[in-house]
Amino acid sequence: MKMKIQRSLLSVSVLYSLISCMATTACGADPFTRQENVVYGEDFGVGLVMDIFTPTGEKNGLAIVDVVSGAWHSDRGKMRDHERAQMFNIFCSRGYTVFAVRPGSITKFSIPEMVKHIETGIVWVKKHADEYGIDASRLGMTGASAGGHLSSLVAVKNESSEAQPGNEKASVKAIGVFFPPTDFTNYVGNGAGASETGITPIAKRVLFSNGVVEELTKEQIHQRLVDISPALLVTKNAPPFLLIHGDADTVVPLEQSEKLQSALKEHEVPVELIVKAGGGHPWLTMHEEIAKLADWFDTQLKK
Repeated sequence: MKMKIQRSLLSVSVLYSLISCMATTACGADPFTRQENVVYGEDFGVGLVMDIFTPTGEKNGLAIVDVVSGAWHSDRGKMRDHERAQMFNIFCSRGYTVFAVRPGSITKFSIPEMVKHIETGIVWVKKHADEYGIDASRLGMTGASAGGHLSSLVAVKNESSEAQPGNEKASVKAIGVFFPPTDFTNYVGNGAGASETGITPIAKRVLFSNGVVEELTKEQIHQRLVDISPALLVTKNAPPFLLIHGDADTVVPLEQSEKLQSALKEHEVPVELIVKAGGGHPWLTMHEEIAKLADWFDTQLKK
């Protein structure tokens, strides 16, 4: 089972590489300048970094926080995956400034710790809003797979989209994510079946930094999975959501986005779900859906 999951995750990077061959900018030049490894915080003595993509053309005064994480790892390769999928080209060509936040990896940090890192990154962006010419009260957030999961965890408890100098909050005005895991208490995916001990591989993975999972009771495991499942934590304070998911995704099944969609509707939070026919994890023409995401942010953030 473990090898099957690893092969599935490896295929994500391969697909992203193919995506880069299919999606190019009209002029052939990147529409942004880039600052690498800007430190936005630290934890356990480890620096937390982001890359910042600033439009070379006209700015629209808006920004996107892009949570860069795949399989709950946030190495430089995950940043390249987003670049190959044209995330930065598409948004910067429309005038958005993109803050690509790396929240750390599960080999060092737990998922709750990574969530706090993202919140720290959002507050950092708001405190530096004037420096980058953006409106701190109109931030968008995005992410894919684990990045979509982590950003959704931040957003479902969104406190306020308003940021006051000296009292910035870790909140955004809108969020759009790709194929996010949303409910680990009932997760059916590639290699996700229970082992002889009754502990699923996905539970072992997402609770990796919480000690030896086998030493936890079933009740403890269940509660820890609830605590990191966005679909089970939605509040009425959540911002508008856009979910994008392929119906052929065997790594994170479409059902995971549908669960979050239902929970958001129950709390009367605006939500849209785009289902990509034949879409896997990810798919070759993902830049087309990133453009749709940009269209959606144009509507949500320019209000």
